[in-house]
Amino acid sequence: MEARRQRVILSGEARPRLKRYVRLQYDPVRGAWALLSPERVFWPDEVSLDILRLCDGQRTVSQIVDELAGQYDAAREDIAPDVEQFLQEWSDRFLVTL
Repeated sequence: MEARRQRVILSGEARPRLKRYVRLQYDPVRGAWALLSPERVFWPDEVSLDILRLCDGQRTVSQIVDELAGQYDAAREDIAPDVEQFLQEWSDRFLVTL
């Protein structure tokens, strides 16, 4: 019998954090931040990096959206869907815990 992982669905009260085997590290040769996970390296863009830096397990998704709305001087309702989609996709890739 095959074990299946149930998909975790994002909520506004979730407190996302990077998985314990995932870390952000600055690469001075490339002058860019990398997200390192076993056997994979991701090169997040500036907005993705801002989201990932806020995934500390302390802030809720709603708080992350509020903070980013302030940083980017954008309406909360404009950026919330993008932030939520990003976090859901990265959770589905086993990089972020919700």
